[in-house]
Amino acid sequence: MKISFISIGKQNNKNLDFLIEDYTKRISKYFTIEWKVVPTSEKETESEKILKDIGTDDFLVALDEKGKELDTIELSKLIEKRMISGNKRVVFVIGGAYGLGENVLKRANFVWSLSKLTFPHQIVRLILAESVYRAISVIKNEPYHHA
Repeated sequence: MKISFISIGKQNNKNLDFLIEDYTKRISKYFTIEWKVVPTSEKETESEKILKDIGTDDFLVALDEKGKELDTIELSKLIEKRMISGNKRVVFVIGGAYGLGENVLKRANFVWSLSKLTFPHQIVRLILAESVYRAISVIKNEPYHHA
């Protein structure tokens, strides 16, 4: 299975980039992983660019403040179910400053809220990468997650 992260915004914080890369390397021990950062533009243009990269067989997880909150165990079950179901790719999408377009949310197989708090996009990338790695450590029964 492949895990893809698509994010609207820019990469402008080297310290956060270093941490995101660390979790990306950890995830890549188990899955093929890729990041794509789409430059900020109009919401509809951002949505078009995102959807252009989503295949019909992809499982799309849209991050949105109105989505369902998950704990680590629930996230691990969501990922594990995708592994078992034969999805070739799970795509996590982080929207721009004004959120994701309605067409992306309609296409999403699952809409997930990390928190009711608002975070800068680069911090969301870090939280997402760490959360996915932690969920994988649960699936693999590794000691990283201490529930």
